Amino acid sequence: MKKFLLAVILLVTSVSCQAQTENELIRLNSKLDTNAVILPDANHSLISILISKIIEANHYRTRNINDSLSIEIFNKYISSLDNNKIYFLKADIDEFAKAKKDFDDFIKKGELDIPYRIFNRFKQRLNFRTKQIAKVLQKEFDFSKNENYQPDRKNADWPQTIEEQNELWRKILKNDALNLKLSKKEWPQIQSTLLKRYQSLQKIILQYRQEDIFQLFMNSLGEVTDPHTNYFSPATKERFRINMSLSLEGIGATLRTKDNYTTVVSLVPGGPAFKSKKIFPNDKIVSVGQGENGELINVVGWRIDDVVQLIRGKKGTKVQLEILKADDTPDMPTEKIILVRDKIKLEEQAASKKIFQVQNNNHITKIGLINIPGFYSDFKAKLSGDPNYRSTTRDVKKIITELKKEHVDGIVIDLRNNGGGALDEAIQLVGLFIKKGPVVQVKNTRGNIDIGRDEDASVYYDGPLAVLVNNFSASASEIFSAAIQDYGRGLVIGNTTYGKGSVQNLIDLKRFIRNKNSKPAN
Repeated sequence: MKKFLLAVILLVTSVSCQAQTENELIRLNSKLDTNAVILPDANHSLISILISKIIEANHYRTRNINDSLSIEIFNKYISSLDNNKIYFLKADIDEFAKAKKDFDDFIKKGELDIPYRIFNRFKQRLNFRTKQIAKVLQKEFDFSKNENYQPDRKNADWPQTIEEQNELWRKILKNDALNLKLSKKEWPQIQSTLLKRYQSLQKIILQYRQEDIFQLFMNSLGEVTDPHTNYFSPATKERFRINMSLSLEGIGATLRTKDNYTTVVSLVPGGPAFKSKKIFPNDKIVSVGQGENGELINVVGWRIDDVVQLIRGKKGTKVQLEILKADDTPDMPTEKIILVRDKIKLEEQAASKKIFQVQNNNHITKIGLINIPGFYSDFKAKLSGDPNYRSTTRDVKKIITELKKEHVDGIVIDLRNNGGGALDEAIQLVGLFIKKGPVVQVKNTRGNIDIGRDEDASVYYDGPLAVLVNNFSASASEIFSAAIQDYGRGLVIGNTTYGKGSVQNLIDLKRFIRNKNSKPAN
């Protein structure tokens, strides 16, 4: 069998500390202060030091965090804030560039003052610019003038002065307005759309906290090391866990922020919100309370992560929601509902099937298509001994059983746009179609090779098989496809795949912190 994967790359993460309490969330969302200066958290200094040691000791590329890498980190961090060079001034960049060879030392020593100072300067520039945008949009643009604007500023220099930046922004806004005008929008609508667009960006930045800035900075280090090394904040870690397990405990509603309100996008069929028949898409959540009689907390203007944190909770517990119906205005009466939280299965992200009948002359061939959006596994349920834990292989095995009962003539595994996921699931899934044998080789930084094998000699499906891939099929998808091809078990159909030859290793930073008073972030 061919060697398919030869490198292991660490995904640097840490896992969750205790969730923030209601009082903390209320305090953090009580006021968006445009002038507030965010200072580093002392706990992040320790985590920064740990991450630098882990990357230098364990990352496959064994890159030293030195002056050379420091410049890359500096450039990546600046770019993550202002990638089009429209908010910072040249003087800002020159000022901070004096320390660009020290960013390696900042990370290794846990000195985060300058990265946070850069962010605070960015916020200051963005606040100023948002006010200026409102002034510029008071008057409609003259589109009869012949002017040029280059949207791609990758090779452009930073504006030297406020006046130069003002002129740049006038052209940016005029270009935005022209695009809307070409879409048959009138000036009042154009004005409102652009004002909301840039005020929304300002609000997102104003809601940044210490953890958000730290994650941004640590990922500047990770991304210059390789594209798949990341630090996970608590919220990011929780989203990752949900995506991998395809389940959460809550009310079963997809939410988003719209015009300062947490708004319902969709409901999960069979979930508490869906079954209640009291809340629907486009309804707005005004307040959230715990239990039947807990105090209702107004969440208008809150960041979506914090609202979700209040709504989610253990299966069987109750949550109150104060709802403003979809077509109601803010001055109209609200409705209070009580929902009992339950375990929600995210079926739209799970493996699913379709059956196609293809007629060839007088013969009809039945083809079973199994779509796999990602390789998932509920690690927590599996480790706890839950016999019904969710995984890709288990779901596909059930689907194959159903397709056999339908007497399909062949099966197509659809991995288009599947970016990967749990490596063990890719190996086990291959095992449904082959006798036992090696599936993938993983080489670590010390040159040791670990062979991932299917140890089960049984073959669950031995009929005609094809695997469908495209340019966005990556990682675990490529491992599965290559193994099926190498064993001559099936035909791989489609485009050239993404070409990701790395494996991530999740590292819990808590295990490196012995001080019980330290609270590592997710």
